[in-house]
Amino acid sequence: MIDAAQVYDTLILSDVHLGSECSRADDATCLLKQSRFRRLILLGDIFADLNFARLTKEHWRFLGHIRKLSNPKRNVEVVWVEGNHDCGLTNIMSHLVGVKVYQEYQWEYVGIRHLAVHGHQFDRFILNTRRMNYLLTLLYLQLQKLDFKGKPIARFLDRLNTSWLRMSDKVASGAISHARARDAQRIFCGHTHEAMQREQDGILYYNSGGWIDTQLTYVTVDEEGVQIHEYQRQPDFAEERNEMDFEFASELEFAEDIAYASVGS
Repeated sequence: MIDAAQVYDTLILSDVHLGSECSRADDATCLLKQSRFRRLILLGDIFADLNFARLTKEHWRFLGHIRKLSNPKRNVEVVWVEGNHDCGLTNIMSHLVGVKVYQEYQWEYVGIRHLAVHGHQFDRFILNTRRMNYLLTLLYLQLQKLDFKGKPIARFLDRLNTSWLRMSDKVASGAISHARARDAQRIFCGHTHEAMQREQDGILYYNSGGWIDTQLTYVTVDEEGVQIHEYQRQPDFAEERNEMDFEFASELEFAEDIAYASVGS
């Protein structure tokens, strides 16, 4: 259960994969509406690929809420850290939702240096097979259209891919080494879709998981420390789902036209 009275210094979520049929964007939007935080870090792979034509109204609603949070009147710092699926969207995203984009992001809190980086930088398979990865992504997105309700095959393949490549261990190891080089005590990644925590040589590593499977996870940072949470749909989910941000509707329609034009140019 989300504590509406709790105000976090930072909330981190990653791998929403907007444009994917497996994306749980509506749940992610509800989480953000029900939570209170001073800083939001979108830790990469917010999009599945560069094809904005795949975005549904739920996906645009998520982007609309991000745009709303980025309004200076909200006093919320919104940070987007680029992932491997987001690559090429930097200029579009900055214009579309008013969010600054980083390759990696550092901040100090309670005397501790924190570092956020998507994590694909530590995945040798992704780095060494970029063309193949692009083709596999297209195949995976097409499979989702042919999959059964609930996308059990696509989600099984996603978990199998993470396990077979030992991705979680490789990213964790690479991230800890990177944190050591940056003199950071805590480092946060996404990419693997598997939430986890690890400590090595005084460095704490956290993975925020993802928002395409049945287990939806996110990370919070406050004075009590760092926590990995599993999102549970709230009883009033239907009302949250139907609640539209009317004041941003026209802006989103305009932004959608810009996005299509930008991708097609």
